[in-house]
Amino acid sequence: MADAVRDYLLHTNANTHGTFATAHESDAVIDEARCAVADLLGAGDPNEVVFGPNMTSLTLALSRAMALTWLPGDEIVVTQLDHDADVTPWALAARDAGAELRTVPIRADTTLDVAALRAALSPRTRLVAVTAASNATGTLTPLAEIARAVHEAGAELFVDAVHYGPHGLIDVGAWQCDYLACSAYKFFGPHVGILWGRRARLQSLPVYKVRPADDDMPGRWETGTQSHEGIAGTLAAVEYLADLGRASEPGAATRRDAIAAAYRAIGERERALCARLLSGLARLPDYRVWGLADPDRVAERAPTVSITHARHSPLALAEALGARGIFVWHGNYYALELSRSLGREPDGMVRIGLLHYNTAGEVDRLLAALQELDQKA
Repeated sequence: MADAVRDYLLHTNANTHGTFATAHESDAVIDEARCAVADLLGAGDPNEVVFGPNMTSLTLALSRAMALTWLPGDEIVVTQLDHDADVTPWALAARDAGAELRTVPIRADTTLDVAALRAALSPRTRLVAVTAASNATGTLTPLAEIARAVHEAGAELFVDAVHYGPHGLIDVGAWQCDYLACSAYKFFGPHVGILWGRRARLQSLPVYKVRPADDDMPGRWETGTQSHEGIAGTLAAVEYLADLGRASEPGAATRRDAIAAAYRAIGERERALCARLLSGLARLPDYRVWGLADPDRVAERAPTVSITHARHSPLALAEALGARGIFVWHGNYYALELSRSLGREPDGMVRIGLLHYNTAGEVDRLLAALQELDQKA
């Protein structure tokens, strides 16, 4: 990925749609990246893929445009499970349109209360925004089931797949969502945001853009000059995933098949690592796992584990682990509603993130460090 970014900056680094060689090269890189991301998402039309600076900015742009189509009394549904980038943009849009915001609660194990989500739907519901995987506790959501309920109510579904992206195969067709956002940096690329939406809808929304910008997809959503080097790096990140799949299943016929194979291998490895971590934490009674703590339920979660200690603050734990060369996050990770619902504000939790490149030895090293810290007053 870094090589792709460097090579673009050193050898291309031109704006698009010019009459000269490096402009043509930029066009080709961006077109291929769009096709690669469409393969990553399971999207049939590459021009439904929109690039931007980050997921939050793209979601704010989409919510602002959608607010122009809502009426007072319409209803927008968000959840307690989500990162604030999938809550506040919709709350602000609802406020601007005079619409009502409804929030779906989580259960004690931080799974989403799908029955409550169904109860929140009405003929006035216009949009439901939900995460594919909690960035705080790793909880997965039953997106196909949610999509059926949302569409039966006549509403649209927006999925935040940022945290899901490095762990599982995104499939906008199987999930039957109407919009989806993710971030390339999460699946080992640069800081580039990605928005996907059904072409007819993205084409018809009253997007905010400058007059000379394209009226057609995807240009009408890509405001200003993009990070072309970042898009080049995004292409390389998708190819990295495809190469993992080709190595694990050499018979993969297409890039999408190779990406699916990669995620099968990633999932198998990450589930084993997560079960090892949860089993070890169960032997340390002063630590609490927030969310699904049963090693036998790792298929229901991403390998993202948030913990607290009976005596040490999340900040103190994170600092102590960092000093030992073990990098974790503390706080609420912008999952503000979830942290509030668990009574964890303002200190939050300690988040441990496992990925396919981690090893069993690293999990054991972390558990040994946690045990050492547990023994300190």
